[in-house]
Amino acid sequence: MTRDDLSKNEYNPYYEGYIIKAGSRTIDSGLKSNADEVVSFFEAIPENKLEYRYAEGKWTIKEILQHIVDTERIFTYRALCFARQDKTPLPGYEQDDYANVCRANNRPMRALIDEYVAVRAASVSLFNSFSEDMLKQIGNASNSNLSVRAVAFILLGHENHHCTIIRERYL
Repeated sequence: MTRDDLSKNEYNPYYEGYIIKAGSRTIDSGLKSNADEVVSFFEAIPENKLEYRYAEGKWTIKEILQHIVDTERIFTYRALCFARQDKTPLPGYEQDDYANVCRANNRPMRALIDEYVAVRAASVSLFNSFSEDMLKQIGNASNSNLSVRAVAFILLGHENHHCTIIRERYL
């Protein structure tokens, strides 16, 4: 299953840019190979850039990585709820509110990378546990439809988006 298998009713149009940036990999191969690429990318960033902000009010590289981790946790929770056919509408989340209190800049980069690796391993395991029918389940988050399988492609495109931003504006 690739992003091309998604239909427009499986996600809010806001996420289309992320889904496009997910590439043409399957969920399993994408989650695994993207993880390797993301880890290599963040490990190669010079220490003196990790707390750099390219403009006032922008996140540091450490805060971006924490944001990627937080987003993955929130979205995989959504995927789990929908796969289990929980029809409870789920709230959105204010990413800036999370970033403002995450304290990523007080943590070593290695700890942030290790947290990313652990969360991604859990995500791979979760998505591999879902049947085809579970992957097609649709729930409601942030007042919009969202399918389990769309979540995986949003996560991939989301981290690709942030890595591109870092390359263009931070390094």
